[in-house]
Amino acid sequence: MSSFTSPLIVSPMPDGKCWKLLKRFTYRIGKRYSRHMVSVPVNYPTDFASIPRIVWLLLPWWAKFNKASVLHDWLYFIKKIMDKPITRKQADDLWLEAMLIDFRLHRHGRLIAYVEYYAVRTFAWSAWRKRRQLR
Repeated sequence: MSSFTSPLIVSPMPDGKCWKLLKRFTYRIGKRYSRHMVSVPVNYPTDFASIPRIVWLLLPWWAKFNKASVLHDWLYFIKKIMDKPITRKQADDLWLEAMLIDFRLHRHGRLIAYVEYYAVRTFAWSAWRKRRQLR
């Protein structure tokens, strides 16, 4: 089973919107002892989930601030897994898998994961097209 193999340790950046990783953050893809991993490096900036403020009213607070969102930001930036190019669909599918793991203990976690996934599949094509890095 896929898993997060390290804790997410971040610190707020001076802009008040973004956070930077203080420690490398790793996610294992596939089976428990798989060698397929995604590692997000130290100092990588993230804004967690880029959810419009109006939607914050509909989603629980943890839907924005979660491990899966950092992984997704990194995949959209690097567009690779273990030096192999990936498609936007592959990045989004891996993000969904990670959300289902990250949200598994929340009562409506599965529903929230699918709502976020379909919103991203519908609206995030422009974010994928521009190789965007946060400051």
